[in-house]
Amino acid sequence: MELILWRHAEAEIGEPDEGRALTGKGHKQAWKMADWLDHNLPNSCKIISSPATRTVQTAEALGRKFKTHPHLAPDCSAEQLLAVANWPFNREPVLIIGHQPTLGQVAALLIAGQMQEWSVRKGNVWWIAQRERGDITTNYLKAVMSSDLIAK
Repeated sequence: MELILWRHAEAEIGEPDEGRALTGKGHKQAWKMADWLDHNLPNSCKIISSPATRTVQTAEALGRKFKTHPHLAPDCSAEQLLAVANWPFNREPVLIIGHQPTLGQVAALLIAGQMQEWSVRKGNVWWIAQRERGDITTNYLKAVMSSDLIAK
């Protein structure tokens, strides 16, 4: 399975938290990353977003069909995110657009094997995959991408 974690782009400060929209910079971050993802994601990739405004706007930049899921809201746990993604059983790649600290916790759990507070920066993507060799399955970091590295 492949799990792609995409943190929402830069958002306005304010309340209510779930209604915060992307800033102008955030829209640019989302479009740049969406362009990179569109060239690298398989067509069969399932895309699921938090219902928060800033994650929906980030997902919309990709221009592909996606669903929102209430268990991906800003206060979700790593376990909830993995359940929504159906990790490790899903045969198709899954892209989750979500929030900190959950994305960093999931990345740490899958890569380091224990819950830690890792930081996934706004607008960044962490692509985690599994490799099966005989009876052994290992997780590895396939890519980390920042919108700052994408020319446009």
